[in-house]
Amino acid sequence: MTENELACMVESNQFLAALSPTEQRAMEPSANSVDLSPTKRALLALQQLQAKLDALEAAQQEPIAIVGMGCRFPGNVENPADFWQLLQAQQDAITEIPDDRWDLSKYYHPDPNHPGTMFSRFGGFLPHLLEFDAAFFRIAPREATSLDPQQRLLLEVSWEAVEHAGLAADRLVGSNAGVFVGICSIDYWQRLLNRHPSEIDAYLTTGNTHSLAAGRISYVFGFTGPSLALDTACSSSLVAVHTACQSLRQRECDLALAGGVNRILEPASSINFAKARMMSISGRCRSFDAAADGFVRAEGAGIVVLKRWRDAVRDGDRVWAVILGSAVNHDGRAGGLTVPNGSAQQALLRQALQQSRIQPAQVSYIETHGTGTPLGDPIEVNAIGAVLTDSWPQPLYLGAVKTNIGHTEAAAGIAGLIKTVLALQAEAIPANLHFQTPNPQIPWAELPVQVPTQLVPWPQGTMPRVAGISAFGFSGTNAHVIVADRPPESNNSVSPDGSRQPEKLAANLPYLLTLSARTEPALQQLVERYHQHLQTYSQISLADLCYTANQGRAQFNHRLAILADSLPDLQQKLAQIGTGSLPSGVFQGRVTQPVLTSTNDTAFPDLQSLAQHYVAGACINWTARGHTVVLPTYPFQRQHYGIEPT
Repeated sequence: MTENELACMVESNQFLAALSPTEQRAMEPSANSVDLSPTKRALLALQQLQAKLDALEAAQQEPIAIVGMGCRFPGNVENPADFWQLLQAQQDAITEIPDDRWDLSKYYHPDPNHPGTMFSRFGGFLPHLLEFDAAFFRIAPREATSLDPQQRLLLEVSWEAVEHAGLAADRLVGSNAGVFVGICSIDYWQRLLNRHPSEIDAYLTTGNTHSLAAGRISYVFGFTGPSLALDTACSSSLVAVHTACQSLRQRECDLALAGGVNRILEPASSINFAKARMMSISGRCRSFDAAADGFVRAEGAGIVVLKRWRDAVRDGDRVWAVILGSAVNHDGRAGGLTVPNGSAQQALLRQALQQSRIQPAQVSYIETHGTGTPLGDPIEVNAIGAVLTDSWPQPLYLGAVKTNIGHTEAAAGIAGLIKTVLALQAEAIPANLHFQTPNPQIPWAELPVQVPTQLVPWPQGTMPRVAGISAFGFSGTNAHVIVADRPPESNNSVSPDGSRQPEKLAANLPYLLTLSARTEPALQQLVERYHQHLQTYSQISLADLCYTANQGRAQFNHRLAILADSLPDLQQKLAQIGTGSLPSGVFQGRVTQPVLTSTNDTAFPDLQSLAQHYVAGACINWTARGHTVVLPTYPFQRQHYGIEPT
């Protein structure tokens, strides 16, 4: 091709037809390029086009920052800190099925073939099954009664995740944020439909349809981005995370909440899983062990708050980890509808690695699906070995959170993701429980993989630590997400608990802490939570504490403003407030008509004047900057709403 032909091709309508009007205008020669020869103009145009393609490719593979997390898991796990405590303590959170689910004497039988019964007495369960703070979410009592406990739990955990991210929910109203939720259980709907048709009310469908599980979150927060509920069985929540990352990269949304939920109310599914021989007779998930005999069902919920990496850096967010890439596929025509496919799992891992632009040897930990089934475990480990351990210089650690909390089904993938992020933060890999005799069907001697039976150090090095999380649905849909350390450009000055070393404060320089709640009891409970939090995290930065509480929490009508010049001073005042007194430097008020026009905090002559205006209802635009730290979340005031089992 001659130089003129190349120039003609670049300038032709056929070439420009593939470009948008904006791109076509960008391709037009500038005043400085008019006098260039056709060949140089063509080369300039090609360079501009290549730059656009490079930018597009970079956007499609941009890391996604995890800026906040919320979770509830068996073992009284109410937040990520509780979750890590359970994991590092090697706690087994499995218990007998509680009485508020079903009558064990009616549905349990040790004979797997006995009709209408299950052979397992165990599971992982959460409290507050039918208890909910309906007033906080502005839901009427009648509607709350028909509301699936899964939707209730998602609302609470989503709120906590947003607060964990240091984002004020009232400032997100109207934002282009998306919601992506994995959910598959229909137990409460079944319970409601077992009543007489005359008892069906106007809230049955909105309270139990899966699409509303996501839509209700978007409605409550005022989000305008995509809102999707996904059901791919046990891979649902990890597919939700994958979909959220894709949506962020496509710029369909600028913030995303992603995760999943599972609640167990009725015995039917457990009977079904027992008859299918999926459940463990021993009542434990014994991942990779010779005694593995199936999974144990569990409840749980988890939500992560996601942003594009560059946006998180721009906004000064606390970054817990980054998602490098992810992949989703299907087993295809395998040995059976619910039978795992090793070839598909290998393809999934390779696709995730390619999307993440990393090499297999960079991965040092895999949080496996690890259900503890005699068939599934060997297939999964062999697939990992085929893809990740070729020429691997050191053991690749394999973990399975199901050994601690059971199989949370639609929430299983998000449980594994949050566990892995916490392990990155703590620089340690938790132990797997119930691993005593390695499964002889797994070629351990041929594969450089290791299942930790105690806490293993996982220190940061010169290169980022990389981990993968797998979730496989019995629908055949598989998901894998690859995460890594937060890059050095992020806020790394905080420790895993979210605190920093306290800075040297100027003498007698006070700080202002604002607290608020929808009700007076909730405000008093919030004060107590802060008091307990400071007893645990006594090295937290007072400046960052005040910054996070003031800037990163929604403002409600019942308000407190506390002036403090040191952490001991703040602790003393919180303790006094807890006894019912109002010490000097503390202001309290109940706002009946809040001021809608916001005012900068710098508009007030001193902090005392600012505090007085705040408790009187002023809408403050906080200008002080700081680091987001982990603080107590809102204390929900739950009441009983629901239909008991018949």
